Formats: sequence, structure tokens, C-alpha cells
Amino acid sequence: MRKKYLAILLSLLTPLLAFAQDANSKTIDERINDVFAPITVAIESVVFFTVTIGGFEIPFVLIWLIFGAIFFTVYMNFINITSFKHALDVVRGKYDKADDKGEVSHFQALTAALSGTVGVGNIAGVAIAVSMGGPGATFWMIVAGLFGMSSKFVECSLGTMYRNYNADGTVSGGPMYYLSKGLAERGPGFAQFGKVLAVLFAIACIGGSFGGGNMVQINQATQQLIEVLGGESSFLYGKGWIFGVVMAVLVAFVIIGGIKSIAKVTDKIVPLMVGIYLGAGLFVLAVHITDIPAAFGTILAGAFNADAMYGGFVGVLIMGFRRAAFSNEAGIGSASIAHAAVKTDEPISEGIVALLEPFIDTVVICTMTALVIVITNYGGIGSEEAYRLGSAGGNAAGIGFTSAAFGSVISWFPVVLSVAVILFALSTMISWSYYGLKAWTYLFGENRIADLSYKFIFCLFVVVGSSMSLGAVFNFGDAMIFAMAFPNVLGLYFLLPNVKRAFNEYMRKIKSGEIAKN
Repeated sequence: MRKKYLAILLSLLTPLLAFAQDANSKTIDERINDVFAPITVAIESVVFFTVTIGGFEIPFVLIWLIFGAIFFTVYMNFINITSFKHALDVVRGKYDKADDKGEVSHFQALTAALSGTVGVGNIAGVAIAVSMGGPGATFWMIVAGLFGMSSKFVECSLGTMYRNYNADGTVSGGPMYYLSKGLAERGPGFAQFGKVLAVLFAIACIGGSFGGGNMVQINQATQQLIEVLGGESSFLYGKGWIFGVVMAVLVAFVIIGGIKSIAKVTDKIVPLMVGIYLGAGLFVLAVHITDIPAAFGTILAGAFNADAMYGGFVGVLIMGFRRAAFSNEAGIGSASIAHAAVKTDEPISEGIVALLEPFIDTVVICTMTALVIVITNYGGIGSEEAYRLGSAGGNAAGIGFTSAAFGSVISWFPVVLSVAVILFALSTMISWSYYGLKAWTYLFGENRIADLSYKFIFCLFVVVGSSMSLGAVFNFGDAMIFAMAFPNVLGLYFLLPNVKRAFNEYMRKIKSGEIAKN
């Protein structure tokens, strides 16, 4: 069976070798892009195919994620609100037990998963959404983040419920395991269906870890560092591979130790950088404190404004939902891989902790970015120029908008923001290396050779991503990440009753005192 999976993977990787046979004078970047371009176009046409609603072309994956989030919220009786306080108690360790099975604490599992989502998207993506869609996009971003909390609860509960305990004491979990093991409980026909979904998810996760979770991150961090060091006059200009090697060594040093080592890094980087970022945001808002009521009024008015810049009400709604879905990855399934390593004998408790992720990532951090931009009126909100830059400039334009907004009050903050981009990129790569590794070992077995081979390839891609402008490869990685949503959310619908039964039993134990606070 594993030989079959290996053959499938090799068939996907063989195009990488084709560029070596190209005898023309194109650069390596161009030759690799030429190979990946048709593959990327084909995958994007499937993953990001659109449906027309009210005259707007909407990516179906966005509908798939948002509808799932709303359905899970209603089915679980608005658990995103009713269990919020309990989630804070659990993550603070009030229910921790030293002898529980697992590798990391609730807090470490949360920060490891957050490090995979909190990053460039919160800084740059939100700026683009607000600048293109207007302040109203912020409102719909918050709404989508609140619903996304329920998706995270469901998938991370299942990730812990169906995890595997390996002989060496490590834990493996995530969609690969709950799709295959969970659906198998429903009978032989579902068992085969579950295996197919699990394999599709694992292949997409591996591709996403190399692309969107690795090369995209290091490339953005490299470009940001070169810009800070003087752009074309920087000693790193044209030599991004030097920074790539340094980052590859750092990544290797962390990931070789597994999730325990990863958690020890992320539980320091994530709180530190989030704290600095939010602190600066609060300072900017304090300076503009008299403008806050008007800013909220502008956001609410823009949320339902039929004359908004980006196509009116529906356009603003889509822009806000898209940014939230692409930022917190609720429904993608990736976070459940990290949460599965938690020390607990009550899987539902980790699902409850996980619902804090979209709240922190989208409702808090993304909203802070949006408020700072709205209140300082940077990025030419809703203007033709902002729309042009946002469409063409991508993350570079977004970081520029955010940097200018913070810099208007804190002159030195753009430098700190650049450091934040690099650290967020590092933490994202570390977390995605773990996600990809677990998908890799699911296909090829939990053994030392599979483990080290994946980590070597991942670190090699760090260097490649830092030194090349591989647009097609980067788009391929992003498409693969969102391809994970299709098998994952589909499986969640079938397994949702299992989660509800486990949740009801868990709450019964809490209320009866069977599960007591420390």
C-alpha cells in the first residue's frame, strides 16, 4: 500500500526534474516556473473554481468553509460562545493532569497551532482587504472568525479523539487519522471512503507544507529583510540564499526534536510577537482615542453599504469572509495535527481550547490591524489606487499599508514590523513542517528514514524559497493548502454526531465534578 502512495507522490514530483532537460537560456527560476505553471493552473482551476451569485464570482472553497462553519455552530448550539470561558480555564491549566497521555500542554498545543496561522496574512492580507473592500470588510471578517471557532472545535476534538500513540512515545493525529479511523466505524464501505479522503488530505498537506507553509513564508521574509537593509544596496540583494541557509539551520534545529521542541519555541515566539503587535496597536488607538467611535461607525456603515468600493454589499462581505477563512484556516484541518499532541485524556477539552484560535487570530489580531488602518486612514481605503495596488502588489503592498499606518504614530515601528514578519514566517514554517511530517509518515510509515527524509527535503525548500521567485510554485502551495478543506470538511459532516455525543458526556463530567479543577 505504501509503495502505491510513493508511486503517486513520485508521479507528482517528476515534473521537477523536467527543467533540467531544458537547454535554452532561461534562468533556473523561469525553467521551474515553466514546469509548474500548467500543473498549478490545473490544480487552481479545481480548488478555486468559482460559482456566480448575485453577479459575483465566488470561490467555491470559500462557500465550502463558511457554510461548514455556520452549520457546525448551529449543530453544536453555538459552542463558540457558550464554551468560551471554559476554554480559557482549560488553556490556563486548571484541568491539567501530569499523568495524561500526550506530548505538550494545552497552552503549548494552542501556540504551536497559532504559529501556523498568525503571520503575514494578519499584517498584509487584512490591509489589502480593508484597503480594497473598505472598512466594512472588517465587520464580516469578525463574523467569519466567530463562526470559524466552531469549525476548529470540531476538527481538533476529532484530531485528539482518533490519534495514534506511537511506540517511541510520540503521538500522531489529524484529519488523516480521524477520516480513516472515524469513518471506518460506520462500516466497510465507509472505511474505503475514509481511506481515500485521508490519502487525498495527506498529499495536499505535504504539497501545502512545502509551498504555502514554507517557500512562500521564507520568500516573503527574505524580501522584507532585504528591503529593511537597503533594498538593491543591501548585501543580501541577489543573495537571498544566504538568509535561506541561516533560516534552514534554525528550522532544522527546532524540528528535529519533534513537537516538544517546536512547542518550546512557539510558546515563546507567538505570545511575544502577538503581545508586541497588539501593544503597538493599542497605543495607536490610544493616540486616536477620540476617533474610535467614528471608526466603528464607519465599519458598521461600510458593512452594509451598497455603494462600497469593492462591488457593494456582497463584495465587501466576500472580501471580509475570504480574509478570515484564509487567515485562521478553520476547516482546513491543519491545526488538528498540532492539537492532537496534547496531554489529555479528554479529547473534547482540546477541541474547546482550539476554538480560541480563530478568536485570537481573526477577531483580535486581524481586527486590530484593520482598526489601525481605518483610524489612521492609511492605504487609501476604498480608493482606485488602493484597489490597483492591492490587486497587483499582494503582500508587499499590504505590509506597506500596515507599516505606514503604525509609522504615522510610532515612527520606529516599521522596523519592528519587519522583524515580526520574519519571526512570524519562522514560526509558520516550524508548525507547517510538523503538519507535513505527520502527513508524510501517515503515507510512508512512522520510521526514522521517513522522518529524516521529510525534514531534509523541507529544509532544502527553505533555501530554494529564499533565493528564487517561483510564482507558480508558490501558487501551487497555496492551492494545495486549501485543497485540504474538501476532504476534511466532508468528513466532518459524517463525524459530527460523534463529537456531539463526546461533548455532552464531557460536560456531564464537568458538571458532576468527575473532572475537577486543580
